Amino acid sequence: MRITVFGAAGAVGRRVVAEAFTRGHEVTAVVRDPRRAADLPAEATVRTGDAANPSDVASLARGQDLVITATRPAAGREAELVQTTRSLLEGLAGTGVRLLAVGGAATLRTPGGTTVLDDPAFPAELRPIASACRDQHEVYRAGTGVDWTYASPPLLLEPGERTGHYRLGGDDLLADAGGRSAISMEDFAIALLDEAERPRHHRTRFTVAY
Repeated sequence: MRITVFGAAGAVGRRVVAEAFTRGHEVTAVVRDPRRAADLPAEATVRTGDAANPSDVASLARGQDLVITATRPAAGREAELVQTTRSLLEGLAGTGVRLLAVGGAATLRTPGGTTVLDDPAFPAELRPIASACRDQHEVYRAGTGVDWTYASPPLLLEPGERTGHYRLGGDDLLADAGGRSAISMEDFAIALLDEAERPRHHRTRFTVAY
């Protein structure tokens, strides 16, 4: 497939690009700052662009099969996530290009009957980005002009081992027998590319964890 990745220089984005190449796909890696492209695979077609600009989105998606967005705003600018989401949907509207979005866990249901964000134990320092992810998810749910998929990670998403194993879920937070909700970024990238190659979720959300 021909895949454009926004946020390609980020922690998740770099792993998505690498995973796509291991599967033989053609990747256009989009970065806002060209200096951050140094660590990307040499085979990648690196382009400068901004997912918050609908014109950039439309241009960089032209002729592609799929756009994956793994952008994350800097601390203190979390509200930009919603505008970026609207820009992606606007730029892809009517193109027929699928959109696979790396989202957040904020709106997943917990065993206690609340969402992750509404759980009283949720850390206060993470509420700004979690609230932005909640709003981001709502924008996607209202979007009808694009074949979008929203991928929610578990509570813990960190660099780690590429095992090739994960469990798939829907709107409920996944955790292992010990109550740990986690997956490595490497295995999260595998789950994203599995969905890219064999789409199972259209205009809906899925989640993964060990």
